[in-house]
Amino acid sequence: MNPKSCVEIKQEWDIVKARQLGRERAREIGFGTVDQARLATAISELARNIYLYADRGKICFEITDEMDRKGLCVFSLDTGPGIQNISRVMEDGYSTSGGLGAGLPGVKRLVDQFDIQSEEGEGTEIRVMKWLR
Repeated sequence: MNPKSCVEIKQEWDIVKARQLGRERAREIGFGTVDQARLATAISELARNIYLYADRGKICFEITDEMDRKGLCVFSLDTGPGIQNISRVMEDGYSTSGGLGAGLPGVKRLVDQFDIQSEEGEGTEIRVMKWLR
């Protein structure tokens, strides 16, 4: 089992690839079907954001085993325009694409840990973690 793997997000089909790889990694370490679905949904949203707003980036997966617990860490990395106002995009209902606005706040609710770093003109890095219970 590869502890870290990535999917480049260049086209819409790559969103599906990232979702499938994330679900596979989650299943490998013992997540049940409900948590696999939660992770797959979060990964889809992160990958879609890269596709829509950054053109290019990647979703990476790392299986974590620390303090006698396992988890799946998902990194969303892009070199897009960055996010001007992080607190605004973290508000429920906010959308720049005309979508439902579940986006990043929805991702945060689906995982155990959520961290976002963004710099205008440099890109965005989002790290989410789901622990196996």
